[in-house]
Amino acid sequence: MKKCAAEFIGTFALVFAGTGAIVINQESGGVVSHVGVALTFGLMVLAMIYTIGDVSGAHLNPAVTTGFWLAGRFGSKQVVPYIASQCGGALLASVTLRLLFTKNATLGATLPAGSALQSFVLEMILTALLMFVILNVSTGAKEKGITAGIAIGSVIALEALFAGPICGASMNPARSLAPALVSQHLDSVWIYLTAPVLGALIAVFACRCVQTDGCCSAKHRLQES
Repeated sequence: MKKCAAEFIGTFALVFAGTGAIVINQESGGVVSHVGVALTFGLMVLAMIYTIGDVSGAHLNPAVTTGFWLAGRFGSKQVVPYIASQCGGALLASVTLRLLFTKNATLGATLPAGSALQSFVLEMILTALLMFVILNVSTGAKEKGITAGIAIGSVIALEALFAGPICGASMNPARSLAPALVSQHLDSVWIYLTAPVLGALIAVFACRCVQTDGCCSAKHRLQES
């Protein structure tokens, strides 16, 4: 329960701050800026890794949880409770933003600027790169420590900086699902639910290819609790 509570709170903080930055940027006429939005996402992930990394691993992302599970580092019994907690925290964040900014149309929802295929491929590659970094800097299924926080937060901010204007650079099904549900922009949400999971799968395969001892070897795994 403590792990699920940590994931709920951590994902709430991520979605509230990240999509909140998008909403406030729109409401203020661009004061926050695209760079500010990207840094908000990256810095909040970094902060949550330091805050709850020792408790739940600070996944904050169903694709990351799925990636750890596919890598054999995360118990099957924990996958559904983790994902439910992440989606619940994200949904509460979007509902809160709706109450605060009643006239905002999208609440920071991720929407393709071009074709659906373009955004799908971008999201898949972005998540694969992110998950590849996570698998190589984390311990078992836990994102924790100075190295992990800086590396993972930096990758998220960097990818949001260059890919955000095209696909939204979500890399996180919970982050995209919540504002889409609350703002009722559901036409493209399938991209952000499927592409990150496929990206996580690619990352697991890539990690196995480059790690001499295997990123999914027994010494990296955690016991199911």
